[in-house]
Amino acid sequence: MLHIGDTSVTMTLAGDNKNSAGDDTTLAGHNRTPAGGDSSTVDTMTTDIAGAGGAAADAATTGAAIELDHRHVANNYSPLPVVAASAEGVWITDIAGRRYLDCLAAYSAVNFGHRNPEVTATAHAQLDTVTLVSRAFHSDRLAPFCAALAALCGKDMVLPMNSGAEAVESGIKIARKWGLDVKGVSATNSNIVVARNNFHGRTTTIISFSDDHTARRGFGPYTPGFRSVPFGPEDPHAEAMADAIDEDTVAVLIEPIQGEAGIIVPPDDYLPRVRALCAERNVLMIADEIQSGLARTGRTFACDHWGVVPDVYLLGKALGGGVVPLSAVVANRDILGVLHPGEHGSTFGGNPLAAAIGTTVVDMLSRGEFQTRSSELGFHLHNRLRGLIGHGVLAVRGKGLWAGVDVDPVHGTGKQISLTLAGRGVLVKDTHGSTLRFAPPLVITAAEIDWAVDQLASVLAESGSH
Repeated sequence: MLHIGDTSVTMTLAGDNKNSAGDDTTLAGHNRTPAGGDSSTVDTMTTDIAGAGGAAADAATTGAAIELDHRHVANNYSPLPVVAASAEGVWITDIAGRRYLDCLAAYSAVNFGHRNPEVTATAHAQLDTVTLVSRAFHSDRLAPFCAALAALCGKDMVLPMNSGAEAVESGIKIARKWGLDVKGVSATNSNIVVARNNFHGRTTTIISFSDDHTARRGFGPYTPGFRSVPFGPEDPHAEAMADAIDEDTVAVLIEPIQGEAGIIVPPDDYLPRVRALCAERNVLMIADEIQSGLARTGRTFACDHWGVVPDVYLLGKALGGGVVPLSAVVANRDILGVLHPGEHGSTFGGNPLAAAIGTTVVDMLSRGEFQTRSSELGFHLHNRLRGLIGHGVLAVRGKGLWAGVDVDPVHGTGKQISLTLAGRGVLVKDTHGSTLRFAPPLVITAAEIDWAVDQLASVLAESGSH
């Protein structure tokens, strides 16, 4: 049942019309959204729908689009029943003209806002010149991009790839090659230490060391050579990690802040201890900053909060400006130099279009404005969310414009709360049962944050009164 305005319309979907948590796929409420596309002031208003007939027609259009998705798109996601048609800044508009405040930013891929003017201008200009030549030739965009990104990271070299998971896979290959060529660890004995509850992607190698049973179950046999240890709050002094590292360990692969686990921030001593362990044991520290990096937490990299510089950065998502897939492995020459022609590659990796956009993204990050916005507005976001503790919220975690909100299960699952918020014009996503993730584009305003949190407060108050 899809609720729009005061009208309820049944949606015919393939299957049993249930989401992964077993909830009916519904948008509850009146779908009230703030006025103005990029407004600094927010007024709540009812979406402009021409009566019940208009609502019914719009619901039918949305239902038809979703039904087509169910028939022809592999069912590997459980999305909210919102069909995006356009977006700008922090706002997404669906095919029926309803507007939603985006508080997910495509899992941090849209850090700089939908259709960021600088990024869009770069993309348009590059589309008129050259978009793809593969790495069989040089392009005039790749080297400047790699030089700029290396400088931003304080490193020598960049391996450009496409998806975040591709960057992680590349980092693993490089670590194993470095272990063999530089450290002298046999290829049959080398191991990489990872953290429990990690999320680095869903390729075969990555799920081999994942404890996400949904992502892992049924996809074996699994790739060997990984050791999993507790993360951060469960191992504040990295003692378990110290015990796991031996003479055959070539790398520690870690998220500075665990994203999919619920925005888990480690104790202050944790990452510096991991950094010291890696240096002492001649082990590469690989920081997966694909979600946490590029200004999301109020610093260029999440590692910066603790003064930690890893040996290898893994970057992605926001690096492509929300326009194209672009990822990178960034390290010094003594690490990336282990790769030789033919040992690794990607047809689209480092393509001119992505490189041009990536250069613009690095330029924007070099100005520092997005780091400042994330820090200042993140302080506001966390203060507002913490005000809900004891009023349906159990805990709030995170840094910058990145927050994990544990909702008291008596108010519903995270999926149920997300559906109800969508009905009110706010888009968030759940994880781990009753945890909501807030990660809006960094161009969001304080007024828009207030409006989003007010909607969550209302949802919790209403669910608690039932």
